[in-house]
Amino acid sequence: MIKRLIKKFFGSSDSETTKMAKAKKTTHPATAKLKTLTVKQHGIDPELVSNNAVRVTQTLQQEGFKAFIVGGAVRDLLLGVKPKDFDIATDATPEQVKRLFRRAFIIGKRFQIVHVMFGSDLIEVTTFRGSSIAGAPIDEFGRVLRDNTFGEQPEDATRRDFTINAMYYNPANQTVLDYHGGMADIRKKMLRIIGEPEERYREDPVRMLRVVRFAAKLQFDIAPTTREPIALMATLINNVPAARVFDEMLKLLTSGHALACLQQLRQEGLHHGLLPLLDVVLEQPLGAKFVTLALNNTDERVRQGKTVSPGFLFAAMLWHQVLEKWQAYQVSGEYPIPALHLAADDVLQTQTESLAIQRRIGSDMRDIWALQPRFERRSGKSPYRLIEHPRFRAGLDFLILRAASGETEPEIASWWTAFFAADFAERDEIMTEKSTALSKGKSRTGKKAAPLMPDMTENENTSSFNQVVEGVETTSAAPKKRRRRSKKTAVE
Repeated sequence: MIKRLIKKFFGSSDSETTKMAKAKKTTHPATAKLKTLTVKQHGIDPELVSNNAVRVTQTLQQEGFKAFIVGGAVRDLLLGVKPKDFDIATDATPEQVKRLFRRAFIIGKRFQIVHVMFGSDLIEVTTFRGSSIAGAPIDEFGRVLRDNTFGEQPEDATRRDFTINAMYYNPANQTVLDYHGGMADIRKKMLRIIGEPEERYREDPVRMLRVVRFAAKLQFDIAPTTREPIALMATLINNVPAARVFDEMLKLLTSGHALACLQQLRQEGLHHGLLPLLDVVLEQPLGAKFVTLALNNTDERVRQGKTVSPGFLFAAMLWHQVLEKWQAYQVSGEYPIPALHLAADDVLQTQTESLAIQRRIGSDMRDIWALQPRFERRSGKSPYRLIEHPRFRAGLDFLILRAASGETEPEIASWWTAFFAADFAERDEIMTEKSTALSKGKSRTGKKAAPLMPDMTENENTSSFNQVVEGVETTSAAPKKRRRRSKKTAVE
């Protein structure tokens, strides 16, 4: 009956209908044969599973819904790693999920999800997605703008990005449902996209960044069919909202494998539109060393469970571009401090055009950069005032990083580290020692002591930063003039 109506009103022939059906089938491949893995086969340790995630699945299952831990959490559990985040997939709609939990919030425009809160612990719950996106709105490049089509579990598995992320773990019976051979790919350490790669990248170009992140983080190889289209389709990332790209880049750089991710980005040619200034920095030996140290330190902090400041991370990655522009503005006649602010404005504006750096993070970056010339002032009340700055600790860490890369004198970083760690009495002693050292450095003719940071002519290994700060007047190098006391006339 339906075919007859189509022929009557639209004039479609059987062959055309068949072509349309075939085209729809090629959008995503047919669901692979489902494999149910037992505890003996998958080896997941229940102790690694979040109690709150189990609580969510139990609550949904008790109400008659299907509920599974899904995605990256299952992948990490299979690798023997405790997941940082737990996602739940269910056949309950967002409204049904929300009614079952006291603190649950529906969010998202592109695809609605529910955030279930247990104190500060967040569990993300999504409804099974349908495999068809025929009616979903797309942009001129094929990117899906909004998709709230719900479906069955096999369809949801087909809609997921990679085979290793398309497995479902049921804590109730400790089984894993594997629809696309994800377990086999984990054992082979292979990253493979589900479906036609070009079409999946067109639907959501951010998947190309996820390929890089997972390959670097997990140390997996990228399947040839998954990798080949990336170079040709990399420009599609320019059509993704900058805020979403920034979120993905932040995940990439705080994954604990930031350096490996960055190297993978460059290898796949994906960094051009994301970090346009980074190429120039990495071509300079000093800049490359500085960025490498910053990313290695970030990775180490992540491994130790410490927090990572996005502002500090991006400040480090773009610092040498700021230095270059800072020097250029001074050459053109600007005073050092205004020149630094102009340079920061230029770099942030250029970067923000492709990566929407949040205003708060941009403010942190400016503060860290602006503190650097102030570390040159180590006399009078300046040190006491500087350590009260709210970004002092980040600025000091940045100074230590510069010293480690050979950009500035290690003695300056050591002095500030000792001054910051000291108590009030010890700080006064440090300042006295500094004044004594400066007075001894004076010549008998009254000339000033040698500058703390040598000129390029004196030390070829000194960085371009030293050239930049030559114009910054430091109070520590200039002796104070002594006042003459006026003689009091005797009063008879």
